[in-house]
Amino acid sequence: MAFIGVIGPNSADGMLAGVYKQAERRAGRVYEILKVMSRSPRALKVSMEMYTTVMFGKSDLSRGQREMLAVVVSVANRCHY
Repeated sequence: MAFIGVIGPNSADGMLAGVYKQAERRAGRVYEILKVMSRSPRALKVSMEMYTTVMFGKSDLSRGQREMLAVVVSVANRCHY
């Protein structure tokens, strides 16, 4: 397995610290998938903006339907996330 050095919440500053704080407010913690992107804070920020727009933004799909689709895709991809 490859090793990726990450920047943890206690070591983050600037934009990365802000993204981590938003994640903690939303989910109560910073998940590993976010930490893996910590070496590219701008990419992480844009990725999280896309995620929050897709999952929480205006849509014809309910929040439950969006979560269901995310679960189905994760299962199909054998992803534990």
